[in-house]
Amino acid sequence: MEQKLHYQQARTLLLQQVAPLETEIVPLEQCGGRVLAEDIAAEEDIPPFDRSPYDGYAFRASDTAGASPERPVTLRVLEEIPAGNVPRFPVMLGTASRLMTGAPIPVGADAVVMYEKTQFTQDTVTIFQSFAPGTNIVRAGEDIRVGTVLAHRGARIDPGLAGTLASLGIVRPTVYRVPKIGILSTGNELAEAEQTPEPGRIRNSNRYALAAALNREGWEAVYLGTAGDDTAAIAALLERGLAECDAVLSTGGVSVGDFDLTPIAMEQAGAHLLFQRTDIKPGMACDYGMREGKLVCALSGNPASALTNFYVLALPALKQLAGYRTPLPAEFPVSLAEGFPKQSTATRFLRGKLEIRDRRAWMATSRDQGNVVLSSAIGCDMMAAIPAGSGPVPAGTELNGFLL
Repeated sequence: MEQKLHYQQARTLLLQQVAPLETEIVPLEQCGGRVLAEDIAAEEDIPPFDRSPYDGYAFRASDTAGASPERPVTLRVLEEIPAGNVPRFPVMLGTASRLMTGAPIPVGADAVVMYEKTQFTQDTVTIFQSFAPGTNIVRAGEDIRVGTVLAHRGARIDPGLAGTLASLGIVRPTVYRVPKIGILSTGNELAEAEQTPEPGRIRNSNRYALAAALNREGWEAVYLGTAGDDTAAIAALLERGLAECDAVLSTGGVSVGDFDLTPIAMEQAGAHLLFQRTDIKPGMACDYGMREGKLVCALSGNPASALTNFYVLALPALKQLAGYRTPLPAEFPVSLAEGFPKQSTATRFLRGKLEIRDRRAWMATSRDQGNVVLSSAIGCDMMAAIPAGSGPVPAGTELNGFLL
């Protein structure tokens, strides 16, 4: 077992340990936010035929050569083609077909003009400008060409991908199963949120903060309960979580005091400890382990510490469990809107909100970034890292950030 790891080493170690869940076939209407377990390649062109982008008239472009407001061209209308219908007549010299948005382009036609740019009767249409071949025609395969790989295994199904799958007739894709993550809390000082705490006790906020973070990913959060500072009680909740869930998150009992019993309980529950502690602040105190392929993430009882460690270490591992192709967050340069006055002996992760100003990405931070200050995470949509060994950081400093 490793002791204090650099957070990037710790993250790599976790990704090496965690494998994606099994797959299932699910109706497309239930797949929003799910993770694909197969590559998707187009087996047909989309659209499958040349079609009109407007209500208008299809005609031969050569018939409009030299046309102008002073010398318009009048063509005979052959038929009207609603969307969903097939043209009956080919367009020949001196003719046109009236058609609706999405209707197929009839054989012989190679241009379309909008209604509002014409004058028309039941039998004729008059055009006041010349057109080049291909004008206002949506070609077959303009959206998707047969053979194009549209999404890889590990992509999350968003509205664009869901619609694209439907356009290809893929209505039961293969996806990874939704993770079920157990949450347990430890500490004699905890009371449930609906209770009025007795003197010396506090309400359990970690349970709800972590559940909200899991739910935002589309995963199932299962509350396992709260144990006091009792090794056997903690081990029993871990045993239950490992039996019922795909991974377990716990908070509390991971420091080095007499009542920090979680790592002992993890071993009693049969988990192999991978590492204890990592070089981030907040969130340095933690214990991570595995049992029979299932991950146990034991986080600090301090709310902001627990949430920071979750986003930096636990979440990428859980995304790999969920089947993501790229579980690590994409980093980008971001400038601090306000300075940070403290030294950072370890890598320090700041919580904040993304702002775009003057064509630059900025992060606005709460003044108080302490280990127990959970309120600074309200509305937080990103984090940024101050490198270890840094002194006070002035406003405008560029850091590496990532979205939550």
